[in-house]
Amino acid sequence: MTTISIRLDDDEKKELEEMCSTMGMSISTFYMLYTKKALRDRRIPFEITAPKDPFYSTANIKQLKKADQQVKEGKVIEKSIEELEALERE
Repeated sequence: MTTISIRLDDDEKKELEEMCSTMGMSISTFYMLYTKKALRDRRIPFEITAPKDPFYSTANIKQLKKADQQVKEGKVIEKSIEELEALERE
């Protein structure tokens, strides 16, 4: 047998201890089960994904569609960079 040390946030460790306790096991047993499952299946036993690009979030797409509609309806104000810089100096 070997010993493995890991670092956990104090609050996460406490929450994990409480969860494991309700299941009748220790954190050590939890990690042993996790390891056995990973080795048996030859994969991480849960899905890992990268966060989506926030540009394509539902809220942003909604805003882009709204802005597109405003452009189509002529509800936009166009200013050159010089005009914007002049407004900034005011």
